Amino acid sequence: MDLNEHYNRLYKESLQKIRTGNYQTDDLIDFSGDNRRGITLVIRPDTSVKNKIQIFLADLKLIEPDQYYYPNTDIHITLLSVISCFAGFELSQISLPDYIEVVQKSLLHGKPVDIEFKGITASPSCIMVQGFMQDDTLNDLRNQLRINFTNSGLQQTIDARYAIQTAHATVVRFRKPFTCKDDFINILESYRNFEFGNFTVDAVELVYNDWYQRNENVKTLCRFNLK
Repeated sequence: MDLNEHYNRLYKESLQKIRTGNYQTDDLIDFSGDNRRGITLVIRPDTSVKNKIQIFLADLKLIEPDQYYYPNTDIHITLLSVISCFAGFELSQISLPDYIEVVQKSLLHGKPVDIEFKGITASPSCIMVQGFMQDDTLNDLRNQLRINFTNSGLQQTIDARYAIQTAHATVVRFRKPFTCKDDFINILESYRNFEFGNFTVDAVELVYNDWYQRNENVKTLCRFNLK
């Protein structure tokens, strides 16, 4: 996949939908009864990168304060969604040691991954920071995980929604109709190619999480070092 081309196409198509009012708001963000849970392998960008993202988000908040903005604790890259969030899922329904064993086996020969966060893109429902990998290491890890989980026979929903191939981080979700849409878009345009920084991924986390990866609803199940 050509990530530049993918991000550019997504941005242009989504910005047009936002401009014409065809964007999507999430009605469940503020619903206290949302019990959708899942298991995900996540990557945490370093603090300096996340702090630069917060500068971007602060500019957007001044224009559209009612949208949903991710705090530093929640910003992440999804390495792989092992069990996509669904209502009522609980850890007691699976054998966690078996899942940890599959991940350990898959990452056995993993090595640190360099990621560059540069520019932003969009979907009809959110804003994302663009992540670029320097080589195929990250997707090689994903493919090994896919193979090993498929062969394991364990419950999983990998690629059920889509086969993830990027290294983006969702940082804004739309939860209310826009009130200053043109000004919001102007801020997006000004950050289109902004350099948020580079970081090295030397560990990944297996977490039990809600749909939004909110820190208060995330439980770290295991941390895996990449060597």
